[in-house]
Amino acid sequence: MSSTGEGVWAAPGRVNLIGEHTDYNDGFVMPFALPHTTVATVSRRDDGVLRLTSTDMDGGPVELRVDDLAPGGPGGWTDYPAGVVWALRDAGHQVGGADIHYESTVPTGAGLSSSAAIEVVTALALNDLYELGLERWRTARLCQRAENVYVGAPTGIMDQTASACCTEGHALYLDTRDLSQRQIPFDLAAHGLELLVVDTRVKHAHSDGEYGKRRAGCEAGAAALGVNALRDVPYDSLDEALGRLDDPEVRSLVRHIVSENHRVERVIAHLEAGEVRAIGPVLTEGHASLRDDFRVSCQELDLVVDTALAAGALGARMTGGGFGGSAIVLTQTSASPLVAKSVEEAFAASSLEQPRVFTAVPSAGARRLS
Repeated sequence: MSSTGEGVWAAPGRVNLIGEHTDYNDGFVMPFALPHTTVATVSRRDDGVLRLTSTDMDGGPVELRVDDLAPGGPGGWTDYPAGVVWALRDAGHQVGGADIHYESTVPTGAGLSSSAAIEVVTALALNDLYELGLERWRTARLCQRAENVYVGAPTGIMDQTASACCTEGHALYLDTRDLSQRQIPFDLAAHGLELLVVDTRVKHAHSDGEYGKRRAGCEAGAAALGVNALRDVPYDSLDEALGRLDDPEVRSLVRHIVSENHRVERVIAHLEAGEVRAIGPVLTEGHASLRDDFRVSCQELDLVVDTALAAGALGARMTGGGFGGSAIVLTQTSASPLVAKSVEEAFAASSLEQPRVFTAVPSAGARRLS
């Protein structure tokens, strides 16, 4: 394949500002795209072969026949793009072979949706090259199906939609039931604020059993309450709903989801009113709920949050699926260096691997580069 192929596409990772584990409960989420992207150089092939290479992964090219693609693949990073090709073809789209080379700056295992980035960039490229005419939201749906069915990870729709649909300078308010979207202005710099991402370097895996257990518990809670999804439990009726649940674990999961949907609505209200600093305590409430009710935090994530708040941050919480990954910290720009230094020193004092700290800038979603 030539260095340029037929074209070059990019899709970003994302940070979720608020709304965690709500997406597979038909709830509300509010991600924004990062400047970190997965870039794909793509050419069509007429021999029915999908040839995948990556600058960032060990091993040589992987070649698969598109006619042979089926769920339950060999595992590894190539399942994600292969799953997208399978999902497109399974939905009736005429997609043939392709040469695809990937390069990525999205940290893997950091809760920043590296898997969604590779799925979305693959789908966008094939949509363009094979002239499928798919809308962005439909592309995201097919990428989610690839991850759910082909890869076997029971993720919601947020990550793929964020990568496909976010716009620069905004957070994306997404209703995961009807997929309606609203771009919410999110200009922290104008308010003298900064959002830090702290990658704890603790790797997590969404396809492990713990994520699936949380999802099953949420579904059990919805069934016990007689609703289609926990999205249908009003926040004002939360106490009454919890009183109807016998299983304490299910009760905790329900409390997180219903209160987290309410937190998304509160953050939107603050941002639209220009009260950007006021979202800080809401972020911190979200972390406590994820830590205590949903139980998806870990020592390193808690250390980031506690240390950042002690150093003067306005709010902090884990972001992503949990069990590792990253935390976000809202801070005044003037205090950002001190907050970052405090977190790094806390990790050193605990003999933990040094975290990666960077400023999150709301960036553009997936796009064709050339």
